[in-house]
Parts: sequence; structure tokens; C-alpha cells
Amino acid sequence: MRNPLRSLVSGIAAVLLVTLAPVGTAQAAAWSSTDKWGTWSNGGYTVRNDVWGGGAGPQSIWANSYSNWGVWANHPNTGGVKSYPHAGRNIGRNLSGLRSLVSNFNVSRPGGGAYATAYDIWANNNAYEVMLWMNKQGAVGPIGSKQATATVGGHTWDVYRGSNGSNAVFSFVRTSNTNSGSVDVLAVLNWIRNRGWYGDVTLGEVQFGFEITSSAGGMNFTANSYSVSSS
Repeated sequence: MRNPLRSLVSGIAAVLLVTLAPVGTAQAAAWSSTDKWGTWSNGGYTVRNDVWGGGAGPQSIWANSYSNWGVWANHPNTGGVKSYPHAGRNIGRNLSGLRSLVSNFNVSRPGGGAYATAYDIWANNNAYEVMLWMNKQGAVGPIGSKQATATVGGHTWDVYRGSNGSNAVFSFVRTSNTNSGSVDVLAVLNWIRNRGWYGDVTLGEVQFGFEITSSAGGMNFTANSYSVSSS
């Protein structure tokens, strides 16, 4: 015969187990935040939620380290960038003072929405912005006009040059999408210098993340690994 008290206790335990179990990676991570300006420092890098655009929806970020992090984002299907969750490392050296600057990445990303997985590299106190688009999804595109198609830094890109009103922007849009790889960042930066578009600039942060325009219904973006090395 079934013991009613034992059944009740078992039922309560089952409910508690479901309630307390981690829901997704975020709750099991070393750090998480729902603050649109949420920031975490780890291993010489800074991880940021960075929900900066108008009309943005909710976005939560989690991180196990600077190399392994992700966001759940629910931004409406409207135009304009809503957020750029990313991890960044400050370089603080002139191009001429660098012998190498290389980055590796691996991401998991949704098949819907509108976004780009991109590096954002800053120079001369943010006077220059260099974007490296590793993949893109949906109705998104770079600032400015196409200048060339170039094979540099280990990839082939369509290169755009323009301005966002605050700084010059150079965008390198990979001619085919990839979710992982290595980039010779210094080679790309020196390619721009050799074109005469800037001089011996001082690098700030090398950032990597997801520039999200829309992700209606909620979508997951994950950096499985990311690193920047320089000498």
C-alpha cells in the first residue's frame, strides 16, 4: 500500500530539485549580470554586457572566464544595433612597437536574428575603429563604402571605410562566414597603415563579441573560447 506521507515528501523533494536546478549556463557561471552595463574583470581582460543601443530588450550575460562567456538576448526586430556584448584586452602600444598580435576564437551562434560576430579594435584614444566581421546573419552591414577585397591576416575580406560621426571606421567583412579560427590582427592593422589611412597609431582594446541588432524571442550567443596574444 502506498504511504501518503512518503508520497508527499517525495513530491516536495522533486519540486525543490526542479526549482533549484540551474537553468542554463548563466546560473552555473563564475559571473553573471542582467545590468546593461554589467562588467567583469578576469585574467587581464574585461567582459561587458554593453547594451548601448536604443530600443533594446532584455539581455543577460554569463562568464566562466574571459575566454568562455555568453549572452541570452531578446531584442526586437527593429533596425539599429542594440548591444555589443564582448570581452576585451588592452594593448597600449604603437603598431611599430609590436612584433605580433594574434587572436583565436570559437563561437556558437543562432541561425536567426540579425547580428555580426565581430572584433572591435580601437586606436588613438578611439579616433579609429577597426572591425573584423567573422560572420553575419540577417539584415546587417558595415559603415561606409567598399574600398577593396583583400586577403590579409589569414582571411579574405571585403574592406569598407567610413565614419560613424565620432570616429573613422574600417570594416573587414569576411567573404564567407566562419565560427572559429585565428586572425593575424597586426597584419590587418598594418595593411590599413600601408594604405595611408592612419599612421603609427597607439592601440587600445582588442574586443571580440556579438554586435546584435535583433534577436526576438530570445537567442543564445556563446564564445566558447577567445584569446589575444601580443609581443
